[in-house]
Amino acid sequence: MNKPIRTLSIFCLLLFLALLGNVTYVQYFKASDYNDAAQFPENRRVVEAAFSRERGAILVGRTPIAESVPSDDKYEFQRQYAEPLMYAHLTGYFSFYNQTGIERTQNGVLSGEDDRLFVSRLVDLVNNASPKGGSVKLTIDEDAQQAAYRGLFENPQLGDNVQGAVVAIEPDTGKILAMVSSPSFDPNELASHDLGAVDKVSKALSDDPERPLENRAIRRDLPPGSVFKLVTAAAAIETGNYDSEALVPGGSSYTLPHTTTSIGNGGRNCGSDKIPLTQAMENSCNTTFLALANELGQDKMRAQAEAFGFNSTALTDLPNQLKSTYPTDLDDAQTAMTGMGQFEVRSTPIQMAMVVAGIVNNGVVMKPYVVDEVNSPDLDVLDKAEPRELSEAVSSDTARELRKMMVNTAERGTAKVARIPGVEVGAKTGTAEGCDACNNYAWFVSYATIDGRSVAVAVMLEKVNLSNSQIAGGALAGPIAKDVMEAVID
Repeated sequence: MNKPIRTLSIFCLLLFLALLGNVTYVQYFKASDYNDAAQFPENRRVVEAAFSRERGAILVGRTPIAESVPSDDKYEFQRQYAEPLMYAHLTGYFSFYNQTGIERTQNGVLSGEDDRLFVSRLVDLVNNASPKGGSVKLTIDEDAQQAAYRGLFENPQLGDNVQGAVVAIEPDTGKILAMVSSPSFDPNELASHDLGAVDKVSKALSDDPERPLENRAIRRDLPPGSVFKLVTAAAAIETGNYDSEALVPGGSSYTLPHTTTSIGNGGRNCGSDKIPLTQAMENSCNTTFLALANELGQDKMRAQAEAFGFNSTALTDLPNQLKSTYPTDLDDAQTAMTGMGQFEVRSTPIQMAMVVAGIVNNGVVMKPYVVDEVNSPDLDVLDKAEPRELSEAVSSDTARELRKMMVNTAERGTAKVARIPGVEVGAKTGTAEGCDACNNYAWFVSYATIDGRSVAVAVMLEKVNLSNSQIAGGALAGPIAKDVMEAVID
């Protein structure tokens, strides 16, 4: 072979190898990236194919709360959401442009692209049938979800346009039994095949100052106020120097260290000097928990908060959980303020539900989850969630002392509204201040246990149609928590 032919042959070989390498890179290594980018114009063919596919159902019990039904247009299947306002922040939505919520985190299963559905895809290919998605079963208790929804959306005491959230957790597993956020939205409008209408609805929802697309249960962090006193009490008892009957500072007011700022108790019965810790919890005595936080110091306070889950996230079944925060670099006055859940302490409703769940579960915080089971299109179980321990927040002895104080608070303290005859109920109220122009925030956390069945609940009301003088965690949020607890244990 002469030199020109040999050179041309080598050049053609290099071109062939480059082409083969590029095809391998695009078809194998980058395939998932291109498919994941389905919302972009350059992937319109993939977008339309995905939008036309029969996705699997999202289930609560045996009831589909999201499913695909035949459509008479070019997209073949229409995504439909039952009880849309109640479940919107759980299901999210599947639109031509985007996915959110469970539709996003479980997209591989619902679309049929998950590797666990390989056999199903292969059978569909052989039969020349369109691939079908698997189904996802949630941990949600339908009765508890309905009770939480009614509490936020059908509550004449709160009025219209409530901003808030409710979370209920099964303490010994971490199962999320209820999660409702208000205001809500209708995912059916975003899943419509009328893409022009979808654009308008999407823009209106994004521009709405009340943020209806935001799942406040996991995305809204606010000062937790007095419900954080459970964490302060836990930190104190964990030192070994306190129990529920230990004498702690009481009095009518407390002056923040190195300042002239005095904070009172709102006229509640906090004694004149020393009082039992359980009395301080029952009457939500600011003076006690300010003094305890100052005594403990920021390192112990932060370590205890982080043991319950603050400054981290644990929920992976829904996207974009916000961290609840316990701050750093505090002076003595600021540290004292954190003892009553103020200064820069911030918590989401799910985080406060995790605190209560850990207390009920003998000090062990379980990883929260909302996806219980993943099934193939033929209803074969592909994956079943297993409870996982997240942390040991406190000892079992400390948890027992905390439960004792919570029960006393529900029996004869500020949380009487939560009492359920014949049921062990523990609770804590909270009312927190935000900005000068904001509503006060009403909080209520509680648990109920009977015959081996338990539930931990957190209710947060960010905005209601009442003046600040009328806003109190026990009066407003307490009845909602009670209804959710009754729905679970009945």
